[in-house]
Amino acid sequence: MDVTTPANGPWLIVGLGNPGPEYAGNRHNVGFMVADLLAERVGGRFKRAGKAQAQVVEGRIGPPGPASRRVVLAKPMSFMNLSGGPVNALKDFYKAPVANIVAIHDELDIDYGVLRLKLGGGDNGHNGLKSMTKAFGPEYHRVRFGIGRPPGRMQVADFVLKDFSSSERKELDYFVDRAADAVEALVIEGLERAQSTYNT
Repeated sequence: MDVTTPANGPWLIVGLGNPGPEYAGNRHNVGFMVADLLAERVGGRFKRAGKAQAQVVEGRIGPPGPASRRVVLAKPMSFMNLSGGPVNALKDFYKAPVANIVAIHDELDIDYGVLRLKLGGGDNGHNGLKSMTKAFGPEYHRVRFGIGRPPGRMQVADFVLKDFSSSERKELDYFVDRAADAVEALVIEGLERAQSTYNT
């Protein structure tokens, strides 16, 4: 299927993270940061989604008219390793095809700030992806935001649950902005064109 052709149902764009102010600046929460920026761009504010354990914003991405895409931006309010349940509930409620789901998440195996867009594949040890794949299979899109590997002997769990360093924060807004651009390109132009622009 050409993803530039609107499928039945909206695009469900999911920022992955952990709820609560103590996690807000963590590397693991970069998906939430990108989702928040996308919500700003569509002029919406996150609100509780009915019975689903998630917050959502509904809107449109793209130029006005038939080329625009209906989107549901979502932040699961479960913890990261339980993301699949809330996302699956939203998928069913909004009747979004799995191929129209986009997960925005942190990625250890990519240098800080580098983006990789892909469709399907493994979870690479990421608990949010693992939970989503268990809930409805792996054939959803991913926007992978590189955070790099932990320094020295720091444990991965400690690293992802720490805030970005002061030097990383200097560029964080730029990289979050670019990731939001990549999501929009994926939805409007399709995966291949978005990859050719953002998979640098």
